[in-house]
Amino acid sequence: MKGAADMNDLREIITLNKENINDEHICCAISDKKCIEGYLKKKEWLKQQIPKGYVFKKFNINHKVFIEYCPSDIALLPITAPNYMVINCFWVAGQYAGKGYGKRLLGECMNDSANKDGILVLTSNKKRPYISDKKFFIKQGFEVCDTASPYFELLVYKNNLDAINPNFNRSAKENVCSNKNGLTVYYSNCCPFTEYYTNTVLSKLASREGIALEIIKIDNKEQANSLPSAFSIYSVFYNGNFITHEILNERKFNKIIDGIKNGIYF
Repeated sequence: MKGAADMNDLREIITLNKENINDEHICCAISDKKCIEGYLKKKEWLKQQIPKGYVFKKFNINHKVFIEYCPSDIALLPITAPNYMVINCFWVAGQYAGKGYGKRLLGECMNDSANKDGILVLTSNKKRPYISDKKFFIKQGFEVCDTASPYFELLVYKNNLDAINPNFNRSAKENVCSNKNGLTVYYSNCCPFTEYYTNTVLSKLASREGIALEIIKIDNKEQANSLPSAFSIYSVFYNGNFITHEILNERKFNKIIDGIKNGIYF
């Protein structure tokens, strides 16, 4: 009888393409009915991006065990990084963590990046929600090549040791939003949760508090290049100051409102 590790090695890795994307799940928000609109918009976004070179690979498991990556010239990040591959989202959740699934998925990305100068991934100075864990990538040979306020880090794994280090663009390093009146949220359909929590939850809560809200949807590389936050999936500013990259539910929003009332974000 084969051991657990051997059985894991037999699990199939599925690559999404135009033939199977309608039938395959995309891991996040699988059963969250509130986010069905965002789930469908993520699929539509993938349908547009896959022909450009975007890759979504997952294990044949009904859970969050997947990796997404793409060439740097289409990555929705405010970075300068010619001829690199960029990991957009990477998640091995629950019972599947710590069993080698992550290494196998990263191996897929490394194989697909053989003709690139290297691979990039956005992390932070400590473990935070919605951001890939820095420690995992450091163990796999990645190194910090640049930082952006307040806590973002860009990690690189180089195939070409002579390649110039990638870097965050100036706007991300400065981390200041031009809108100085109320809340500004930047989001994209890279994540299936953002649509609901931005346009339904945050809109309702901002209206409740009488706070002006500007919503900016990021859907192309040109917009991403000038973002005031390194995290294009979702970032919230108040009066021009960065508050969080974490998707706001009512509890998190109320905590931020308390901070605003106490003068923390002025």
